[in-house]
Amino acid sequence: MPKQKIPEVENRIFDRMFICMKCGAKIKADIAQVKAGKIKCRKCNRKKLRPIHREHKV
Repeated sequence: MPKQKIPEVENRIFDRMFICMKCGAKIKADIAQVKAGKIKCRKCNRKKLRPIHREHKV
């Protein structure tokens, strides 16, 4: 039986969620601020973040 995708759950997990390229920490932030370089990682203070991959987590 395939899993049903619930939109509320997907938004909570994937919406505005980014991963640090160095340490892998999860950060929830606004997309425009991440692109502008204003958001940095809490652990390693790097500004290189990527969006979370949807296909691997579901």
